[in-house]
Amino acid sequence: MKRVLIIGSGFGGIASALRLRAAGHDVHLIEKLNAIGGRAQVFEHGGYRHDAGPTVITAPFLFDELFELFGERRSDFIHFKELSPWYRFTYPDGDHFDYGGTLDDTLNEIARIEPRDCAGYRSLVAHSKSIFDVGFTKLAHSPFHEFGHMIKQIPALLKLRSDRTVWELVCKHLCNEKIRQAFSIQPLLVGGSPFDTTSIYGLIHYLERAYGIHFAMGGTGALIKSLHDLMLRYGVTVQTNATATALNHSGRKVTGATLQTGEIIEADNVVFNGDPMTLYRTLLPNQILPIATKIKRDYSKLSMGLFVLFFGTDRTYESVAHHTIWLGKRYKELLDDIFHRGILADDFSLYVHRPTATDPSFAPIGHDSFYVLAPVPHQGANIDWSVEEPKLRSRIIDALDASLLPGLKTHIKAPFSMTPDDFAADYLSHLGAGFSIAPTFSQSAWFRFHNKAEGFENLYLAGAGTHPGAGMPGVLSSAKVIEALISNSIGEKPAK
Repeated sequence: MKRVLIIGSGFGGIASALRLRAAGHDVHLIEKLNAIGGRAQVFEHGGYRHDAGPTVITAPFLFDELFELFGERRSDFIHFKELSPWYRFTYPDGDHFDYGGTLDDTLNEIARIEPRDCAGYRSLVAHSKSIFDVGFTKLAHSPFHEFGHMIKQIPALLKLRSDRTVWELVCKHLCNEKIRQAFSIQPLLVGGSPFDTTSIYGLIHYLERAYGIHFAMGGTGALIKSLHDLMLRYGVTVQTNATATALNHSGRKVTGATLQTGEIIEADNVVFNGDPMTLYRTLLPNQILPIATKIKRDYSKLSMGLFVLFFGTDRTYESVAHHTIWLGKRYKELLDDIFHRGILADDFSLYVHRPTATDPSFAPIGHDSFYVLAPVPHQGANIDWSVEEPKLRSRIIDALDASLLPGLKTHIKAPFSMTPDDFAADYLSHLGAGFSIAPTFSQSAWFRFHNKAEGFENLYLAGAGTHPGAGMPGVLSSAKVIEALISNSIGEKPAK
């Protein structure tokens, strides 16, 4: 039995803790904040409850596996409810597109806007399955820290045209601009622009079609609590309000971590579940880092930042779906402003989350709970959020009042927000990026930060910034890679 220290309790850290505990290791999990979950915090404000982090569950089987490791069933502890529609897209001209449900449901919606794209959607899903069979089934749980492994995958990746972007993939199959936007927006949920993100992420279309989109009743916070209880039932040590300020090492072996309080936690293996950009900038001495790590650290392109506005309303908006993508008048130009020009534009596109559409417990009776997310530039754009936050908040409220949420300015209650400054301070995300590094082709698989840190015998990475990438399926899969790497290092067989 080895002692494993896990730094950070996002889904990648929690899943790593459970998998390694099931394998028989002594696991100690630490978290900077006063509650576990990483970005998946819960805010109670003005009588309304808000999930601060991810809310879309696209691969429920990955959560089921964590309970099955201990002979339990996830459904005995938390209920996943499939949504219908999965997403509602609203357009500037007042039109909308409901995505989700059965294949026929989606095809009927497509036919209402552009009948020619029905056949194109079928071919897109078929191609997406081909990507899924390689990119997820075969590679998502496989470590990419050895270049030889990457070389072996090149023929399959080239055959799937992974050099193309998500936008190029979608345009190959679909012709209507509205439908193209709806089926290219998914990279934004993992931190990338569809015009830059490798088409490997096109596997999301099949993942959604195969498993649906679910919501954890009680919210993501309730899911975190059920996983927290699972860890405690089986002996994982969980320590909150514990910030690691340095990783201790002897030569190429990491021996543990020093906390902000001065406490030293020793370990045989260390798993870092945080932003690799922060790990390699602040927790390890620069002089002992391999050149390849320094290059990735210094030249990686970051994901966008996030502006998140939370509020309640003293009325309900029954016509608003659980997940709504509110698209602005500009698409590529707006994304270029965010990702390439570092401009906080006057316009925006929004993700509107109304959990009370599914779970009324998020707000008092007769009220709604919302959060509204707008992609924005990260801190590298040098935006003064103390000045710009109230301006952007006002513009968003005005836009929603005039469209999706009529009367919002009269009915809004208890608003507050998070900006990239908060992501940097609360989550130690480099430059406040929402998802660590961007999911471009040149920052995927072997080119991404490796799950086994170069130059160290026993340091491992889980989470959004490492392989296979951001999003719940990605970070949960990174934990499977960690389990395999640690088990292989001591001659054991991974549990599942």
